[in-house]
Amino acid sequence: MDSGKGKGGFVRRIKGMMSEKELMLVLSLAVGIACGLAAVSLKLAIEFIHKGITSWFDGEVYNYLYLIYPGIGMLLAMLFVRYVIKDNIGHGVTKVLLAVSKNESRIKPHNMWSSLLASSVTIGFGGSVGAEAPIVYTGAAIGSNIARKMGLSYKNMTILLGCGAAGAVAGIFKAPLAGVLFTLEILLFNISMSSILPLLMSSISATVISYLFLGDSLPFECTLSPFTMHNIPFYILLGLFCAACSVYFTRTTLWLEDNIKSIRNVFGRWGISALCLGLLIFLFPPLYGEGYEYVSILLNGGSLDFDGETILAFFMHHKWSVPVFFLLILVLKVFSMSFTNAGGGVGGTFGPTLFVGAIAGFVLARTFNLMFAGSSLTVPEQNFVLVGMAGLMAGVMQAPMTAIFLIAEISGGYELLVPLILTSAISFGATRAVEPYSIYTKRIAKKGELLTHDSDQAVLTLLKTSDLIESDFSTVKIDATLGELVDAIALSSRNIFPVVDSKEHFQGYVSLEDVRKDMFKKELYDKMHVYNYMKSSPAYVFPEEKMESVMKKFEKTDAWNLPVVDEERTYLGFVSKSKIFSAYRDRLRQVSHD
Repeated sequence: MDSGKGKGGFVRRIKGMMSEKELMLVLSLAVGIACGLAAVSLKLAIEFIHKGITSWFDGEVYNYLYLIYPGIGMLLAMLFVRYVIKDNIGHGVTKVLLAVSKNESRIKPHNMWSSLLASSVTIGFGGSVGAEAPIVYTGAAIGSNIARKMGLSYKNMTILLGCGAAGAVAGIFKAPLAGVLFTLEILLFNISMSSILPLLMSSISATVISYLFLGDSLPFECTLSPFTMHNIPFYILLGLFCAACSVYFTRTTLWLEDNIKSIRNVFGRWGISALCLGLLIFLFPPLYGEGYEYVSILLNGGSLDFDGETILAFFMHHKWSVPVFFLLILVLKVFSMSFTNAGGGVGGTFGPTLFVGAIAGFVLARTFNLMFAGSSLTVPEQNFVLVGMAGLMAGVMQAPMTAIFLIAEISGGYELLVPLILTSAISFGATRAVEPYSIYTKRIAKKGELLTHDSDQAVLTLLKTSDLIESDFSTVKIDATLGELVDAIALSSRNIFPVVDSKEHFQGYVSLEDVRKDMFKKELYDKMHVYNYMKSSPAYVFPEEKMESVMKKFEKTDAWNLPVVDEERTYLGFVSKSKIFSAYRDRLRQVSHD
């Protein structure tokens, strides 16, 4: 027996030993463990690189190597991706969404390690991005490839892909509930209660692995003040401020990346991005890497003087200069993140979202306290830093439940559940009113490739026009005689005959009904021609056209069949309502989670 048969036999034996539900639980456990190990590896790799290149810095002088370190990391990542992987692995969460909607939930095997390696170099050298999106891509790839090896259906492959993403978030943050909510809110468009158990299994197993290797400390341990009702108006203002920051964050990021990537020479693009990023980090050290150490300082009320760290430290000695300095960091974080990603680095927007949210909370709280100094209207800055993280996540990612419980889990800040919910809800609602899509979905929504929680819309997105083309129609030439048309009718099982010219360009069609009255009149066989019976089509369909657009054409024309042509109007076949309805029912059964 060869290796292929051996592997196939092993898979069949495993699948035969247990029910589908039991198999999914076992596989989700395996995916969770693998994702937990991947998350631990990524965190340790980033820490190892970071310490290795900065541990000898002299804290009393400005660190001029900040000018070049991030560019080195970006260059190494770019060379790795361009010459080793030879594939685009950036924007991991968006790639996972595209895999679900366009590629049957299949993700390439190299994504189980390539994103991890490229992002660890990018962030370890100071790239101003987050590690969360790459680990989500890694986890989703692990789940997808395990499912593919086991020969699972699209439905179960999608669930295991979600288990991988949930395990990745849970492992990187030690937050099992947030991992499940992230998958439900952002990745999986339609899932039932019975499918949540595999997600929970994956999340908790990844969390346990993370605790075993990284210790039991929380990612963002902080000093918080008790929640008081009189601060509710300030939390409402924080929600609105986070919404404004979210719209700025999303739109500016996408605009910047598109413009930077318009520089065609990749090394020129890297050089410009590396120079700009190095200068930003040199002037504003919190932009270095993920910036989580500065978030921890803000959460615990630490020193904010930056003496010896930046030539702008003198600016921090005035009380109002502190919120201004951090407001500049808030604004410029989007630029540093975009320079990193567009310049060749690999990282995500998840981490920067948390960072900017923390800065937003601090800036607003410090502004309140300076405005109302000496009165009873002061607010706890650490609380606002924490709640701001949730507020920005709810706006940028448009995932309020994930934001609320992630922040509570990573900080132990459950006593702030009321302001977390209030601020997140306001930020989400206000952002959604202005910006209907999250930073992950905006680009693919414009292309019509976004799956939604609306099952009908989701199935239409999954259907591909090119898969539904029927090409078994007998074509006839436009100048053919009635006799030649009758011969074609005799050999065909269809009642529609597409008419083409000498270059196979579609001209119209002839239906059996239109020619029935003359087809037995042999005296007309040489007198009448196809063009005498031909009708024009009310609309054309293109092979790569979105199914939603195709359905609108059927509805507008009231046709039952429409011709498919390419850009030069070369005839390719027909699509029919009956074929679409049949494919729709089949796909709906696949995506339904009973």
